[in-house]
Amino acid sequence: MHRCQCKIGPSLLACDLSNMAAESKKVMDAGADYLHLDVMDGHFVPNITMGPPVIKSLRKNSDAFFDCHMMVARPEQWVAPMADAGANQFTFHLEATDNPQELIKQIREHNMKVGVAIKPKTPVETVEALVALVDMVLVMTVEPGFGGQSFMEDMMPKVEYLRSKHAELDIEVDGGLGPSTIDAAAKAGANMIVAGSAVFKPDASPAAVIQALRASVEKHGHGKT
Repeated sequence: MHRCQCKIGPSLLACDLSNMAAESKKVMDAGADYLHLDVMDGHFVPNITMGPPVIKSLRKNSDAFFDCHMMVARPEQWVAPMADAGANQFTFHLEATDNPQELIKQIREHNMKVGVAIKPKTPVETVEALVALVDMVLVMTVEPGFGGQSFMEDMMPKVEYLRSKHAELDIEVDGGLGPSTIDAAAKAGANMIVAGSAVFKPDASPAAVIQALRASVEKHGHGKT
């Protein structure tokens, strides 16, 4: 069990990107706690998505908390542009930087919260030294780069490891999360849940999906019945 607030963050990569502002409003009105924005540069991952200009445009139409997942090869060069675009949290990949402590300092100086993410093949122990310096640890439950992948339940020991050592840490999971997979993540101790396809697929009720995700975290993480 843990006392960390449950937060559900729809991943806009899965929305109708031609109508991002309306899609963002729809999921926030449906009970989402924040928005998860996937920034991919075609180098760290093979795909290219959005960058500061798109996020800055979206910020004009949303006051939601923007958790920006930076799947980029040189995160240091994007700190200032992302801050200017209106990012609230800059989540960098541990694998993408040689000096994470300096990057964390840089992000703080630009008045953003700090998240650190690890890919499936990265041992969870490698992030241990940074836990005290960041606001959140993101455990990827798919290989980063594309949406719509299947949830990797074998990543849950990483979440369990972090939760066993850090009762107050925000632990985010991202990839393949939906009503059919949430229980494993909730039982492991994750409290920040990124959901893309499950929330935005055409036949989905965003409010119902968000509530199902929240109910699982509150049941298995908080002990609520």
